[in-house]
Amino acid sequence: MSDDHDHPHHPEHHLPSTYHEKLTAAVIELLAEKNLLSTAKITEAIEVMDARGPSLGAKVVARAWTDPEFKRRLLADGSRACAELGIDVGTLKLVVVENTPHAHNVIVCTLCSCYPKMLLGIPPAWYKSKAYRSRTAREPRSVLHEFGLQVGDDVAVRVHDSTADMRYLVLPMRPGGTEGWSEAELAELVTRDSMIGVAQANEPAAV
Repeated sequence: MSDDHDHPHHPEHHLPSTYHEKLTAAVIELLAEKNLLSTAKITEAIEVMDARGPSLGAKVVARAWTDPEFKRRLLADGSRACAELGIDVGTLKLVVVENTPHAHNVIVCTLCSCYPKMLLGIPPAWYKSKAYRSRTAREPRSVLHEFGLQVGDDVAVRVHDSTADMRYLVLPMRPGGTEGWSEAELAELVTRDSMIGVAQANEPAAV
């Protein structure tokens, strides 16, 4: 687990293509050859996906921190609340789980690597690793400890297993000392890892 976390968070491009990567490439070539989908459209779609990143999720979190009514709607129906901010999560059901002083949430996909790409972008390599997927379900506190996150014994750790049609997003606790901050300022404190649940939101820098 720790080895995966220590390396840069990007796919292992130097490794041979997997079966699914080869299959994807073959399907794309076939669609282009049959003029069913142009390579330009494929490239455009890939660029749109690549442009998505944690900043979208941070925007959602910052709004929830500053708007109690939006937070209520977000926890009730994550997909619909995101649509209010112009973020389309497609047909997937987005479930937002809130961290509190008494409960800490962490996301995993034990079967594959389902991930809220529409809000966080491309998943880090460690999220897709077999070690993270298997150990987080069995020993979440140990995994969090390896990420440098200490969760007290009096705090319940809740593991949420993503599925093919459901994604989870953690709403981290708002750091103290941020009263009066704007949404843009707050969003800067929200990290990808805090929205997966392996970290807390960043504390404001000391003045």
